[in-house]
Order: sequence, then C-alpha cells, then structure tokens
Amino acid sequence: MTKPFQIKEDITYLSISIGIAIYPDYATDVTSLLKSADQAMFYAKEKGRNCVHHFTPAMETSAIERRSLIQDLRFALDKQEFELYYQPIVDLNTNETYKAEALIRWHHPEKGMISPEIFIPLAEDTGLIVDIGNWVFKQAVHQSQQWRKRMHQYFQISINKSPKQFNKENNHHENWLDYMAEKQCPADSITVEITEGVLMDANSIVTEQLLSFRDEGIEIALDDFGTGYSSLAYLRKFDIDYIKIDRQFVQHVETNSDDRALCKAIIVMAHALGIKVIAEGIETTAQKDFLFNSGCDFGQGYLFSKPIPVDQFEKLILYP
Repeated sequence: MTKPFQIKEDITYLSISIGIAIYPDYATDVTSLLKSADQAMFYAKEKGRNCVHHFTPAMETSAIERRSLIQDLRFALDKQEFELYYQPIVDLNTNETYKAEALIRWHHPEKGMISPEIFIPLAEDTGLIVDIGNWVFKQAVHQSQQWRKRMHQYFQISINKSPKQFNKENNHHENWLDYMAEKQCPADSITVEITEGVLMDANSIVTEQLLSFRDEGIEIALDDFGTGYSSLAYLRKFDIDYIKIDRQFVQHVETNSDDRALCKAIIVMAHALGIKVIAEGIETTAQKDFLFNSGCDFGQGYLFSKPIPVDQFEKLILYP
C-alpha cells in the first residue's frame, strides 16, 4: 500500500495505520472489540502513522481523559478559566524590557493548572483554537495599550498563532485588523509568532494573511528557528521581522562548539537580511554574554523570568 497509486494524471500516496485488539483479552463482544481496535488505530496515527499498535487498557483511560478535557475546554472561555502569563523579552544591548510574549494558562476548577502542551493540541483538533486565539489576541491588545501608558511608549506583546488559525473557514485576520483600528491600537503593539510549518504550507490563504499583517505594520516573528526546514526565500518573501533561535541551540552554547557556530551563523544571516534575532531559553549569564557578544538583539528565558501573571510582571519591570 505504500507504493504510489496512479489515478488518471495524478499520483496518490497512502499511509496505513493499524490498530489491533485481541479477543477475549480486552473485549468479549464485537462492538467493544471494534472500539478497542479503533482506539489503537488512532494511537498509531498519533505516533506518526504507517505503524501498528495493539490496544492496551491505558489507551481506554487516556481516551476517557481526553474526552473529559475536551468537554471542559468547550466551556473554559465562558467560565473565564483562561489567563495570560507574560515572559519578558529583554533588549541585550540596553537590558531594557519593552517586549513580552503572551502565554495562555488554563486554571481548571478541579484539575488545577493544565499545561498548554496538553490543551492546545486538543483545541487545535476540535477547532476551539479559533475562539481561544481570538480571546488571546484581544487580551494582548488591551494589555499592550496599558503597558504603553505605564511602562514604555513602544511596548510590544507577542502572541502565538496556530497553523490551524490560518484555515480559510477560520480566517479572522481582517477582524483582528478591524479590532485594532477600533481600539486605536498601533499596529506595532502586537507581534504575531508563527512556526516554520506555516511558511512551509503557505498557500494563497496563508500568504494573504501574512502579507496583510505586514502591510498594516504588524510584525511577524518566526518561532523555533532552526528546528524545521524553512527556506531563506520564505524569510524574504514574507518580510519576517524576528527570528527566534530555538532553546535547544542556546542551552549548550557554553560547552558545544557546534551550537555556538549555529547561533552565530543564524545571527549573521538574519542581520544580513535585516531581521532581528531573539534567543529563547537563556538560563545562565554565560549564555547571555555569549549571545550578546555574538550580536543577538534580544533574550528570553528563565535567567530574566519565567512566564508570570500581569501583576507580577508589572512589579518585575516597574520595581526591579
């Protein structure tokens, strides 16, 4: 089945994911047996497709927990269970903080704080990411206006935009632009962070949105740079404003010569293209010093602060 299929003028490729459930170990009737095999098949898809997995009781438990979380996630916005935390992005040349990344947190009433690594994929799979993303955007617009008055006249907040939010049926970029105009919020108050995958799949819909942001003055940051396969042509085509060096290259710059060389090369390349560089995951002074000496523009990481709520962020910046 992995061989390509010639269908008229087109060539089609298939992937096969197989789930296996054995009678009577985990089911004693046809309906339950098929349900178990189906769960094993979806597990195989989650693990990369083109593979085989046997059903285990843990899959049933996981499926139940997933359904429960999705149900709760559907009402989390209405119940005001989300909160934005902010992580400072520091100018390495001046040590000033006039940028921050907004990171969503879910305060579940029973389960406590649920990691975005758990609920964001669920939101993407169910389409809930669109409403959640719009909420994040509006919160960030409001916060940037407040901080421009209180902390820095050019304060800028970065928000992450999921690839799922670029779907045609979920296209809200014009609403975002209208909202900023309505609130009289300068375009450079917000930076939209995207992944390399968005550029790789940049069809006409994605291209239109990215170019609309550019034309209106909203800056674009390319997150986790170096971990994917983005082309330099994409950086030029979409006028990317910031490249964020992934933390996996930053964490070993003190001991790994290859990582040092990669960081330096990314910085030189970005500057040659007129792009500024943000290094993620800075945890030590030595890492910060290396990146500063290499010409990196901004730093982000636990050395400066972990993501924190609004009130703590203000205390950190206003009363250091």
